[in-house]
Amino acid sequence: MAATPAPEQADSPAAVLAAVRAAREAADREEARILALAVDWAAMHSPDSLDPLGAARPLTLAGPGTPAVDEFCVAELAAALRISTDAGRSLLAEAVELAHRLPQTWRRVRAGDLPAWRARRVARSTLALTGEGAAFVDRHVASFAHRVGLAQLDRLVEEALVRFEPDLADARRRAAADGRHVTVHTDQVGYNGTVHLEGDLDLADALDLDAALITGAARLADLGCTDSLDVRRAHALGELARGTDPTLELPVPGREVVLHVHVTPDAITDQPGTHLARVDNTRSFVDADQVRTWCGTPGTTVTVRPVLDLDEHISSTAYETPDRLAEQANEVDETCVFPWCSRPAWSADCDHVHPHAEGGTTCSCNIARLCRRHHRLKTHTAWHYTVLERGSYLWTSPHGLGFLRDRTGTTDVTPGSGPRRETTVGHLLLVPDP
Repeated sequence: MAATPAPEQADSPAAVLAAVRAAREAADREEARILALAVDWAAMHSPDSLDPLGAARPLTLAGPGTPAVDEFCVAELAAALRISTDAGRSLLAEAVELAHRLPQTWRRVRAGDLPAWRARRVARSTLALTGEGAAFVDRHVASFAHRVGLAQLDRLVEEALVRFEPDLADARRRAAADGRHVTVHTDQVGYNGTVHLEGDLDLADALDLDAALITGAARLADLGCTDSLDVRRAHALGELARGTDPTLELPVPGREVVLHVHVTPDAITDQPGTHLARVDNTRSFVDADQVRTWCGTPGTTVTVRPVLDLDEHISSTAYETPDRLAEQANEVDETCVFPWCSRPAWSADCDHVHPHAEGGTTCSCNIARLCRRHHRLKTHTAWHYTVLERGSYLWTSPHGLGFLRDRTGTTDVTPGSGPRRETTVGHLLLVPDP
């Protein structure tokens, strides 16, 4: 068979399409191979391999009846795949589900007849089913899983639930019937400081809210607000949230704005240009002028805290991390510093990179933020890391994989791992390897 031309060699639309199809088929084969390797990885890390006196616990990833694995095995597979531990756990769970509870669907994946992503979607839907329910879905979906839609798959899962787990099906039906919610997307803040809000309400509640917004918008207009009706309705909702009436001379409940603002010297000296403020609790950037507007609202409490020098070397003779050092680590690391983890630093533990029990100091050059899961992993397994410079860490996995983690993200630096980012290190902080 003649080799399919590479895209750069394609000299016609037909050749490009042929190359694209060949690339898609190759990618599908490799994704299926990753699933098969994940099944092998799970089998290699059964609970039988656990030290009975160790900290690791058996973890059941897939549905009832599937074998458990060593909980600590997930992170290294995920890191090798260059994905987060959570994403790796999902992949491993779905691979085990396919191999052990969806044999017909799994055979189609192994034969190259079913793309891995479609098989994973089927497996994801059966994780909560009994063995009989999973087998029912497998029998009915395997032959046409390559073209099954989400709605059809949902109907099959619902039928399996009704047949084999009627109590669970009834509970899900009741939960789905009550879809009321109000969601404020504070994790998606616009540059102008606005967020999206959505909800489903009872009709009576919705009518009352709408009437209150109409009234509030009209009052704001009477007070001289020239914004559009939509903007005034948005302002009125904020007044409702604070329990205030703009037409009455009543005390305004205090608003607390918690901001860690990072600005350039130009912003401090009122130089022209665009200046940004970072809002830590929403992990977003807003215009510095918007911060002035928020803090200038009547009743707002503004607390000015000392500026934290990220270059200062803070140290303590105690094991416990002082508040200033913990805050400094928050600002330096921003997130858990384990490869591909994005949990915010403020919710993570302060870890002694070189263990305190082995002579590691409680200081700026030896404290990093690790979420509880990855703190346990580092403490109880062969994962270890060193500090290259402030905020830059070199991780080594139990099987010798290497990962550089800094504020820009994670880079796989394992020898032979392919193209990687060039990294310039201005100076090294020498921390003994644990």
